[in-house]
Amino acid sequence: MPTDGRLLGNLSVLVSVVETGNFARAAEALGLSPSGVSRAVSRLETRLGVRLLHRTTRSVTLTDEGERLYAKVGPLLSGLEDAAMSAAGDAHAVRGRLRVSLDPMFSWQVVAPRLDDFLRRYPELEIEIVARDELGDLISEGIDVSVRFGEPPTSSLVARKLLDTRVITVATPAYLVAHGTPKTPTDLARHRCLQFRDPVTRRPFEWEFHRRGKVVTVETDGPLLVNDSGTMTAVCLAGVGIAQLLAVSVRDAVADGRLVELFPDWPDETFPLYAFYPSRRNAPPKVRAFVDFCVELAG
Repeated sequence: MPTDGRLLGNLSVLVSVVETGNFARAAEALGLSPSGVSRAVSRLETRLGVRLLHRTTRSVTLTDEGERLYAKVGPLLSGLEDAAMSAAGDAHAVRGRLRVSLDPMFSWQVVAPRLDDFLRRYPELEIEIVARDELGDLISEGIDVSVRFGEPPTSSLVARKLLDTRVITVATPAYLVAHGTPKTPTDLARHRCLQFRDPVTRRPFEWEFHRRGKVVTVETDGPLLVNDSGTMTAVCLAGVGIAQLLAVSVRDAVADGRLVELFPDWPDETFPLYAFYPSRRNAPPKVRAFVDFCVELAG
């Protein structure tokens, strides 16, 4: 006999009648009318072809067939209820194993220093971090969520924009003492500017400056071309030259004076941070918690 929702519903009604002692109390417990409870039991008896209850005006008792059925079904329905309650709890609990793919710079400069705070917040969570430049195939690799900078590619993944971070131009105080401080973006043509390779064009990124809708492009040159933002940051901190970096990645270095922002009056160039995950519906709590953590860190 195939199991369907109506059969399970009628079995639940029978169990409630037995446990409450009569149709009226079962109806109250289930939010049904007494006649609705009676019809549900009658449908079950018709479907099974046996009488399950002895009905009198004062009481309801199980027949022998009803006793046997209740002995088997009662624990099963209780187990189903426990499983449902557990699943409902999982819908709100941050636990289990979380595999994340992160932009390398975001991973070690932004996430890593505060990751212990996140793990203490969710002690039932285990995290595996894959740091790489490419988004990759999240589904085939079992990645729960990926967080990285740049506009999202066309794909079936859900892309949620978390924030925009400013692109800032910075140098160390020692470099500025040795080479002078540029007063305007065009002054950079006379400075050692560290170049970052565009992974698409394979050429150095252009240096742009944005202010109130105006965009100025400056041709720059320098002794170094890199394709890794971590190396770029380390070289800039060593005083080798001037760099354009994401504000979120050097926030602490600017705050404590290790780096100086050169053109705060050109504040409008930004770069987006996105979270990617496979399914639009019912993102697990662990994914939502990690995405919120990333927003908290980079905000």
